[in-house]
Order: sequence, then structure tokens, then C-alpha cells
Amino acid sequence: MNIEFTKMHGLGNDFVVIDAIRQQIALTAEQIHFLADRHFGIGCDQVLLVEPAVSGNADFRYRIFNADGGEVTQCGNGARCFARFVREHGLSDKEQIRVDTGSGQLLLRFHDDGMITVNMGIPRHKPAQIPLQAEQESKFYTVSVADTEKAFGAVSMGNPHAVLQVHDIRTAPVDELGPILERHPFFPERTNVGFMQVIDRRHIQLRVYERGAGETLACGSGACAAVVVGIEQNLLDQRVTVTLPGGALSIEWQGRGHPVYMTGPAVTVFEGTITL
Repeated sequence: MNIEFTKMHGLGNDFVVIDAIRQQIALTAEQIHFLADRHFGIGCDQVLLVEPAVSGNADFRYRIFNADGGEVTQCGNGARCFARFVREHGLSDKEQIRVDTGSGQLLLRFHDDGMITVNMGIPRHKPAQIPLQAEQESKFYTVSVADTEKAFGAVSMGNPHAVLQVHDIRTAPVDELGPILERHPFFPERTNVGFMQVIDRRHIQLRVYERGAGETLACGSGACAAVVVGIEQNLLDQRVTVTLPGGALSIEWQGRGHPVYMTGPAVTVFEGTITL
């Protein structure tokens, strides 16, 4: 089976994007893992599928698969790449498109400067919605790791996020704590783990250990989650620049009941065909 694909990235968070509208695509977890392999496949953090919409008011369906082959429901950097892909491949010429995802719908809007804004939806705060094993909602949760209590904020952006505040992003224990917290029993569906350094009320630095992918150069939903948690903890204003290892995103949130808006770039790297 030959598959045409496009390699893309959003701030270094890289994707293999596949048109599953004009191609018949049925990938196994093993094949996705192969595509994502940086030595034997194409190499990416996640594989994205562009499929026909399942809702009457949507333009497309957006599906996301981690490098380990597991399907997830949200990826902000991937959403921007998705939007650029459908425009560059002549699938849509709209200024704004609506896409179905496993956690609801997203609105993707193009700007004249090439930037793309994603309406990431309304954050979910209740423990059962994230999900996490807590009896009641809190701005601060604690979890025991190696006999040490770690404090964090938690939110769902269509996928679960735990956000820890650190004093220095350069020495944050991402490699140490990331994989432990990702699979901690406190998170029944595992979690993405963000390490946030607050520079001032309008600027944070962030590193994210992504569920099923490890640390990436950027995580759009992670940036949104960090800003939501920071605002909830009265650390940040409503519009924040989030600097990640791969670059910067602009995140805006007006508070409970409002959606989060993420603005940033999306870049096409190359196109090709691979045989599976």
C-alpha cells in the first residue's frame, strides 16, 4: 500500500499529515508506530488524518495518533497544521473551518500574516472530566512521587493536562518526573505534563512531556492548559505569550465559560510517498 503524506510542524512539534479523503486509509497501531519512527519510518511526534466530517455542520474530521500508535483527541499544534494542509491541498478555501474531533469541534481561522488561530474550546475543570482521581475540584492538587508531594494544577483541553510551576525551566525535571506523572494512577487515562516558569503576568516559559510521545519542542494544548491553570491560580493575565523550546504561541482566555484561543504558525516541510 502506497500512502501520500505531508511532513509538517508547528514550532518544531512535527507531524505526518495524511489525506484520508482522496485516499483509502486504514492504519494499524503498528503502521502508525512505523511512520513515526525517526530511524526506519518518516519520523514525527504524531500522525494526523484528514477525514470527511461526521457532523452536518463540520467541514472535516481531525484524527490524531501518537507515536506509540494510540489515538488521542486533541493536539493544538496539529490543528494549525491540519488547517494549512487542507488549504494547501485544495480541500477548502474558507477563511474559517470547523472540524470534528474526538472531544468535540474546533474552529480554525486563517490570518493574512500566515498565522492560524484555533478556538480550542472551553476548558474542563471537574476531576471526572479531566479525568483524575480526586474527590473535589481544586486549583492545586498534590500527588506522591518517590515519597515527595508534588503540587500541580489540572485541566482538560479535550485531553488531560497536569501543570507544575518551576523556578527555572532549564533545570526542570522533565525527563525524571514526566514519565512518572504521565502514568501515575492518579490519572486513569494518563496525562500530559507541563513544566511552567512564570516570567511575568503576560509571559511564561514551558516544557511539556506529552502523553505517548515524550517531551516535544512544542505542545499547543499544553500551552493552553498552562495558561488556564496560571490564570486560575492568579499568576497570569488573560493574554499570555508562551515560549516553548520550538518557539512562541499567543494564548488568550477570558475565564470560566469561555473558550481558549491559540494563535501560532504552521509550516510544510516536505511531501512524499511511503510504502507500507
